Amino acid sequence: MSTHTAQPGHEQVDVNDPRLSRFDIVREGARRDDIEIVHYEPQVVPGSKAERRLVRTVAAMFLLTGLAATAFLVVYIWWPWQYEMGRGGDKFYTPLLGITLGIALLSVGFGILTWGKKLLPKEVSIQDRHEGVSTEDQRITGETMAYMAEELGVKRRPLLGVSLLAGLAPVGAVAAAPLVGGLISDPHKNNQLMTTGFAPRDGQKIRLIREDGRPIRPADVSAGGQITVFPGVEHGVSNRYADSPTLLIHLRDADAEQSRRNNEQVGHGNYMWGNFAAYSKICTHAGCPASLYEQQTNRLLCPCHQSQFLITDNAKPIFGPASRRLPQLPIEVDAEGYFVATSDYTETVGPDFWERP
Repeated sequence: MSTHTAQPGHEQVDVNDPRLSRFDIVREGARRDDIEIVHYEPQVVPGSKAERRLVRTVAAMFLLTGLAATAFLVVYIWWPWQYEMGRGGDKFYTPLLGITLGIALLSVGFGILTWGKKLLPKEVSIQDRHEGVSTEDQRITGETMAYMAEELGVKRRPLLGVSLLAGLAPVGAVAAAPLVGGLISDPHKNNQLMTTGFAPRDGQKIRLIREDGRPIRPADVSAGGQITVFPGVEHGVSNRYADSPTLLIHLRDADAEQSRRNNEQVGHGNYMWGNFAAYSKICTHAGCPASLYEQQTNRLLCPCHQSQFLITDNAKPIFGPASRRLPQLPIEVDAEGYFVATSDYTETVGPDFWERP
């Protein structure tokens, strides 16, 4: 085990002197910035059993990082992720992503800590307080960087370099996976991000129904009143169509006229039927149910974060954190006198997602 001890009262030396070692140049560069290295020694003897044991430990940590990151990629790409009723592999998708990514990050963290705490030399330096710009020399800077790389021991301990590369390469792939995932599997398959239970089926328009499954007529909602409706399809009121709850509102005459004028300005002139308008109940801020309707002001309040939407102005947000209006469902009455959706929502329901056109 070697120890370097600085001597006080040292005069500036020529760093281009070929007799100087790399450490001598590094120490001279530190002195020119009033930094004195008073103690510097390796923690393990090069080539000793202790060093080899520590190298194997760090390498194992890095390799475990690579294995865990690779497992994350396998789960992310090939594990079934779409929700299905009952028990199934999809229930393990998110936990497995969390476990594999957690193991990868913990392993690389412990590997780096062990490398730094056990393999790198110990150093004690003292710097005098001074003002002004320190002198920098190109050779000193270059030799200092080379010395730092040398002390990491990658060249002398090739197992560390190989294991570090094998471990961090999959971690880099993990970071890129969400960005390139769409090239592997189309995220818009079956258009699931833009479709609700109100999408017409086999050319048939979907009725608006109560929670108990009964269809709704205009006479069922009094002026100034509102009711939560669901798509009249199988399991339409279940979590299978959690993005479909809609608020059907019967506006008063003057309010309905104002709402129709504002609808026409955004190309929704045929979205209302008479004095009735239907808006998504899913808040565009965080997906909470915006269900508190104040009929005197025509404001719809989301109780989670206090966002307010003005129904007579295309459900535009006028207060709170929501920045996008509630999507409007185009409605009409069928031949039997029941409300139906003339089409699905034409805007994204709920909070924005990053690939929304």
